[in-house]
Amino acid sequence: MRILSEEQLTTVLAGVGGVPRVVVSGNFATPGRALGVLDKALPEYRLFALNAQPGVPDRDGVALETPFVGPGMRGRAGLRYFPSRLSLVPHLLKQTLPPDIALVHTSTPVDGTVSLGTEVNILPAAIEAVRARGGLVIAQINPNMPYTYGDAVLTLDEVDYAVEADEPLASPAPRTISDVSREIGARVAALVDDAATLQLGIGAVPDAVLAALTARRGLKVWSEMFSDGVLTLEQAGALDTDTPLTASFVFGTAELYAFVDRNPRVRLLRTEKTNDPGLIARQRSLVSINSALQVDLYAQANASRVRGSIHSGFGGQTDFVVGALHSPGGRAVIALPSWHPKADVSTVVPSLAGPVTSFQHSYIVSEQGTATIWGHDATDQAQQIIDHVAHPDARDELRDAGRLLGFPLR
Repeated sequence: MRILSEEQLTTVLAGVGGVPRVVVSGNFATPGRALGVLDKALPEYRLFALNAQPGVPDRDGVALETPFVGPGMRGRAGLRYFPSRLSLVPHLLKQTLPPDIALVHTSTPVDGTVSLGTEVNILPAAIEAVRARGGLVIAQINPNMPYTYGDAVLTLDEVDYAVEADEPLASPAPRTISDVSREIGARVAALVDDAATLQLGIGAVPDAVLAALTARRGLKVWSEMFSDGVLTLEQAGALDTDTPLTASFVFGTAELYAFVDRNPRVRLLRTEKTNDPGLIARQRSLVSINSALQVDLYAQANASRVRGSIHSGFGGQTDFVVGALHSPGGRAVIALPSWHPKADVSTVVPSLAGPVTSFQHSYIVSEQGTATIWGHDATDQAQQIIDHVAHPDARDELRDAGRLLGFPLR
């Protein structure tokens, strides 16, 4: 690894020909300073990122690509969305969308290594694909980036060039847990036993679930990501201290970043491991807790599209639903409010009008109640969704629509 000034890095990047594909750290680990240098040096390039946050380049010449749309890319003209389970995105990069540059955000060097810190995810696969093609691996070295273990650790010879930038890490905006989310959290928490293994997605409902689990003991974490809610469990003594907290990336407050820094109990692994349904299934009593935008009477969930337009993507939901169902004692839970307040519509619909994100869940939960899905026939599933998940104002219409779909509903 050779440390360059921003001017020197600009010269290096200016020598890159064609329209290179750049894979950059996503979520809240995007190396803003280095990405700015790259954006000025390259007139045209393809930018590939997961859950990109506001601030990514938005100009002619930059083609945005992603399998999971974040607010920084959502609604952008010309966005190329590649449907893919998160576990398969590394294969996408190695087989179909080979990158020319990997742009990562790392810790400062320690004993001949740097750490990818808060974001491992698909980056090891991207780095391997770049090096196989003779491309460039560029790091933004930041003393504020935590040093995390597992697959986060890179040797210095895996990085070609680096620029130094002392800047604070980004954090998500604080979320207030509403009364509806709190009720959903309590209902989901009732499905989580002591010593269960947790996987939670992103959002107010997963945050509310974690807040309702502080009285549990011996909980474990095997998840795509975790945030401050896991830190709350740690402080409450709810976690099994003999089992590593396993994830692929983290984001949260500065307190969370301090917690994961050089913490041997935190193990950040590449996506091919954390999201492998086979490895997920080996975790005992794994409870997968994810949100959805809509569910229908067939117990299918849409977590990716709004009115036909891509909103996010599959993410790890499909990976963890399958893995949880095969885990001994595992449960796959979809949790959502029964009514969408902004759109003023029911989140339970007769039949999804667009693509399905996941199906065959164990439970579907709203603030209205819990529908037990797995092991029940299709009519009983639909009846439970109407009676226990749907908002009361939507139930009569859903019953009528369900009968037209062939369900002999009461």
